[in-house]
Amino acid sequence: MKSFLGRIARIVVASAILAAFAGAAAEAADKVVRVGYQKYGTFLLLKARGLLERKLAPLGYSVAWTEFPGGPQLLEALNVGALDFGITGEAPPIFAQAAGAPLVYVANEPPAPRGEEILAPKDSPIHSIAELKGKTVALNKGSNVHYLLVKALEKAGLKYTDIKTVFLTPADARAAFENGSVDAWAIWDPFAAAAEITLEARVLTNGEGGVAANREFYLAEQKFATANPAAVDAVLASVREIDDWAKDHIDQAASELSPAVGIPAPILKLALGRQSWGVQPINADVTADQQKIADAFYGLGLIPKPIKISDAVRANGS
Repeated sequence: MKSFLGRIARIVVASAILAAFAGAAAEAADKVVRVGYQKYGTFLLLKARGLLERKLAPLGYSVAWTEFPGGPQLLEALNVGALDFGITGEAPPIFAQAAGAPLVYVANEPPAPRGEEILAPKDSPIHSIAELKGKTVALNKGSNVHYLLVKALEKAGLKYTDIKTVFLTPADARAAFENGSVDAWAIWDPFAAAAEITLEARVLTNGEGGVAANREFYLAEQKFATANPAAVDAVLASVREIDDWAKDHIDQAASELSPAVGIPAPILKLALGRQSWGVQPINADVTADQQKIADAFYGLGLIPKPIKISDAVRANGS
């Protein structure tokens, strides 16, 4: 009898242990990394290839993807707790930090100054930034091209207040650009490349010549980054892997992106050829460059208060 009861006790203990492990696995499997992406770029390739899911699965995470029309909208979702991780250009995190969003910079891509432009219609009499005085320029408020516009005007001897701005998403801005409702359009790739090829839009300027670096930043929600460092590192490792592949396979990357983006592969090839590759840590120079943008926006009254970029940089780099 004692032997029988002993076996029963061992079975009960073993069952309890197995149940505990099963419960822990189920709890881990319920962990989700909510990733925001735009209809172009590295994250779209990650999503299509399932690489991020494979990196995170051993850590007990699944992935939920959400598409956004631009960086400002993506960071608004992060601000309200609907997102854990995303990628944007330089300006959106500055506007978001000034608004109190709990974001943290975790990495960046090298500068890609040719990947953003200010365009004029092909038949427009405007041929220089200086000729934009008194004219209307469309852009997505708080996006990376917001700083490009500010600096391009400054270089041409104009003030930001010398022009009229209309804040539109890329789709609405293209429609306004096509029908002549605006005089110029500040826009990033692949939309810039598409306008150049399909509308024969003329490039008034891009970020080259020290006008604007045009970096992309990987951003996480602060509490998520603190509580899930391994997940953050896995996301960045996935990005590094896809970057290493894409920079040597531009044609294939353009073909893979084309159906999801809805833009022909030759246009995407032009855009990808102007993109930078290689995830890097947020160093002192990058932080200083971001601080210059933030200070410029505050000086123009575009953000309500001064901010300190270093307050929002992930402490351990990575």
